[in-house]
Amino acid sequence: MNELLKRVWIGLATALAVSLAAVVLPDHVQIDDDGHVHLGAPAPAPSPTEAAPAAESASPPLTREAVDEAIDTAVGAAGLDPEQGRPPVAAGVTPNRTGWTLLRDKAAAESEMNAICADLERQGWTPNPDPNGDRVEGSRSYKRGGWFLLVGTRGQTRAPSTASTASAPPGSQTYLTLTGLQLNLGDIPLPGITVSIG
Repeated sequence: MNELLKRVWIGLATALAVSLAAVVLPDHVQIDDDGHVHLGAPAPAPSPTEAAPAAESASPPLTREAVDEAIDTAVGAAGLDPEQGRPPVAAGVTPNRTGWTLLRDKAAAESEMNAICADLERQGWTPNPDPNGDRVEGSRSYKRGGWFLLVGTRGQTRAPSTASTASAPPGSQTYLTLTGLQLNLGDIPLPGITVSIG
């Protein structure tokens, strides 16, 4: 039974990695004519008349502590206190996942998200292309040093019945979130995936 559960968890983790790769790196998921899914963008064929270009300098790998610091800096640039948010993953437990979440007024969350994204770009985080364009309450993803950061708003909740928010109407608050994930797809042994269409 334990072996069956282990296989189920491995399968779920693999499916999650492929799904996340399709969202975060839409240009790096290729489907062959035979229905097999491959991760990683195809290497462009060099032109016979051009010399091989110099290797592009990649960002040095970041530690979780460096990503946490980048999140705190971006949150502070949006006028928020990083200490008020709660990280979804405790420090020291998982070195390849981190984040920050805070319940915010829905009307202010969008401008705060924009300020956070602007500061991440100032810090050198590269935006991932969004095939759907930026939505009013969408999310944006960034990459740097082997990490991916997803910034967005999610969910709605009724305003708590406290003195400061008792007058706020239901659904007027949302979670402002930053989710960091270190993805090293080259180190993950992914099986071939066959997609049947039709």
